Amino acid sequence: MTKAVNKLSGEEVELVRNSSLLVGRTLAEVARVIAPGTTTAALDRLAEEFIRDNGGMPGFKGLYGCPSTLLVSVNEEVVHGLPGKRELKEGDVASVDCGVLMDGFYGDSAYTFEVGEVSPEARELMRVTKECLALGIAQAVANQRTGDIGFAIQQHAEAHGYGIVRELVGHGVGRKLHEAPEVPNYGRRGHGTRLNEGMVIAIEPMVTMGRKEVSQLEDGWTVVTRDGSPSAHFEHTVVVRHGKAEVLSTFSHIEDVLKERGMIAA
Repeated sequence: MTKAVNKLSGEEVELVRNSSLLVGRTLAEVARVIAPGTTTAALDRLAEEFIRDNGGMPGFKGLYGCPSTLLVSVNEEVVHGLPGKRELKEGDVASVDCGVLMDGFYGDSAYTFEVGEVSPEARELMRVTKECLALGIAQAVANQRTGDIGFAIQQHAEAHGYGIVRELVGHGVGRKLHEAPEVPNYGRRGHGTRLNEGMVIAIEPMVTMGRKEVSQLEDGWTVVTRDGSPSAHFEHTVVVRHGKAEVLSTFSHIEDVLKERGMIAA
């Protein structure tokens, strides 16, 4: 990762916002079709076509050798699952991570979807992980530190008996997809990089139903829980402000579609 922590100008923040909003709209297109029997490759093709049709470029594809537009991680897969012939099944939980590059700036966001009818335990894991994201964002204000974000996320997850992945972290976002600072999902209050007005960061709790330990599969990408327990992952790109962080990405388009489909309460 780049060592220098970038502080973006107002115009640059708006460019990150535009890219991030296109990510949200892309994930809403995924929300329209995700269902038992859908292949992860089909989701990936849909996302790439939508991004390009709307003036962007897939942010992940080609980066670090990534072969896909989306990273789709199912059940025990935490992150970086590569799309392919796999058909989603009833009861799966699928984290869909997406990046967009547009006008020289990246946007990054992820959402974990229910596939058909999931177990109450899986739904609770997703609910708590989303709450962890909100609590982390609440700490992303000027003069706080990255450890304050991590502490809030870790405390909430562990209070519910869940594991917090250590090896993968949030990150700065700007002209590069991954910039400084690293934003761990665990930590101590008052420690880590100081947050300044105008810093743009991606906060992305990765929470497991079981233990926190993970392994990487032989494909060199997919990260899984070692104990095989399901995991959930939600991510927003935000800009640090005084008083209250400003969220640049959005889940609203996704959740509007899920409400239309009766997949979440209206």
